[in-house]
Amino acid sequence: MFKTLACPLAVAALTLPWAPAWGAVERETFELYVTIPTVEFFVLPLDPQLVQREQRLPFNTIINDLSPLRATYEVKNTNGSIDARLGEEAYLSNGRERIDLRVRFNGVELTLDSAQVVSASEARPGRQVPLEIAAIRPDDDYKPGDYYGTVHMVFDAVAP
Repeated sequence: MFKTLACPLAVAALTLPWAPAWGAVERETFELYVTIPTVEFFVLPLDPQLVQREQRLPFNTIINDLSPLRATYEVKNTNGSIDARLGEEAYLSNGRERIDLRVRFNGVELTLDSAQVVSASEARPGRQVPLEIAAIRPDDDYKPGDYYGTVHMVFDAVAP
């Protein structure tokens, strides 16, 4: 009697740890966020990933040049125009070499000095405008290496 009872108990004890392997479980975790701009003034990239991830300027080996980064922004200022400037010089560096960048917002080249990039009549209803960040080829051409940099743009709502 003991053998007839012990055998099924032993089999159950050996197979019990493997029971979870028979079921399938999937879990997904992700983060959410939202930016809700004011109705009066905003300057936001159409693709929010533009400012959340490092962007790559592809190097074209055929023509030995860097392709520009192009993006679209949505802008609005119900109380006037929009000015923009660079917060600091825009360039890429590998620690030894430097590649300067040309930043154009709505066709206006940005410098350290503030300049109007959207007129009051265009900004009032809101519109989409282009951003272009392009490398300026050095006189002695591009040097091999991994280059990194930051473009810091500052936008101001300008009252009439």
